[in-house]
Amino acid sequence: MTTHSNRGVVLAIIMASYLMIVIDISIVLTGLPRIKSALGFTPAGLSWIQNAYTLTFGGFLLLGARAGDILGRRRMFILGLAIFTLASLAIGAAQSPAWMIAFRAVQGFGAAVLAPSTLALISTHFDEGPERTRALAWYAAAAGIGATVGLVLGGLLADLISWRAGFLINLPIGIALIAGSLRYIRETPLHRGQFDLAGAVSSTLGMFALVFGIVEAAEAGWGSPLTYGNIAIGLVLLAGFLWFERHAKQPLLPLALLTNSRRNGAYAARLLFLCGMAGFWFFTAQYLQGVLGFSPMLAGLAFVPVTLPQVITLVSVPVAAHRFG
Repeated sequence: MTTHSNRGVVLAIIMASYLMIVIDISIVLTGLPRIKSALGFTPAGLSWIQNAYTLTFGGFLLLGARAGDILGRRRMFILGLAIFTLASLAIGAAQSPAWMIAFRAVQGFGAAVLAPSTLALISTHFDEGPERTRALAWYAAAAGIGATVGLVLGGLLADLISWRAGFLINLPIGIALIAGSLRYIRETPLHRGQFDLAGAVSSTLGMFALVFGIVEAAEAGWGSPLTYGNIAIGLVLLAGFLWFERHAKQPLLPLALLTNSRRNGAYAARLLFLCGMAGFWFFTAQYLQGVLGFSPMLAGLAFVPVTLPQVITLVSVPVAAHRFG
């Protein structure tokens, strides 16, 4: 059992790990102009610094959750931390666009292994009731403000040290979190199950191909074989994903989940919100520097006002939901 004195340490490890994932999604954005000039990215290619991470993260997230059930949450938590940390080191040493994009994808895979275990470990280390509710509230707060913290921190590091520092800083943090996990986090019970590798690979490659076709249309044009060829491949792979999920014994995404209209509405709202938020970060960070002439540090600080309504909302929405439903 986890003692009361150790629960604060466990929560700190879990929060720091998840905060590292969330921050890393946005920390790169304020450094994009410096990365573009240092490594020779094209405008369309620059978006793949973010796309490679988020698509791999999302594509393997369900597989990472299944791996935690079968192999143990603590084991996958530590493995995800190790992959994420080593990939961060490789990104910080990147010498070419291909190098950086490849290890951003590896980093996204590490995040997909790590992220599902963070929430599950809270459930196993904190008793149901007020104790777990408080832990989940801190977890939600970390997720809510992490992205904005990443934008500010990325700008500060890019201006005062180097854009590489935003990734290299993960090395000592990751090592400390792995050491803490080995000492304070206990393993969860193992469950029997099967891995839906076909579903994970087809969904991830399908989204990669689809997004690649859409992004490359900016340079190659919508009539280019590169554009419509990749879009067609992406749609075929995603259709294959649906077929695999329909016939798999233990699918990553049981299609019965998509039969509820209220749930589908929530999925659609979340999708639109994240699309709008990611686009806002990506283009605003470059607009502030490329058009308005802000330094990376000033561009990062320009996002600070975004944090204030986020904090107010994080505090008020749970109260409002409890009162109004």
